[in-house]
Amino acid sequence: MKTKAKLEESFFDKVYNVARQIPAGKVTTYGAIARCIGSPQAARMVGWAMNGSHNVSPFVPAHRVVNRNGMLTGKHHFGGMEVMRQLLIAEGTEVLNDKIVDFDSHFWDPMNIY
Repeated sequence: MKTKAKLEESFFDKVYNVARQIPAGKVTTYGAIARCIGSPQAARMVGWAMNGSHNVSPFVPAHRVVNRNGMLTGKHHFGGMEVMRQLLIAEGTEVLNDKIVDFDSHFWDPMNIY
């Protein structure tokens, strides 16, 4: 017998839904996503979500999520140490020494859409 229960969106699903809205050529941070979904202390959990996003459909542009200083801290989860950087460069984001160049001009704040 099936019961009718309202399914609540999971933490990871909330993270993925925000990440899917990051425009090409922009980046955001783990902390910005955490604040946006109402869990401001959960930046590390956002990182865990990004680590597991590579097998999620529809596509999650996890390469556009960096740390608060613009560093590519999740690069080792992309199947190669240069993949994250290459994806960002292909979208017009300059990266030097694993850091977003002119981070402030590339930063996308998800709070501006909610």
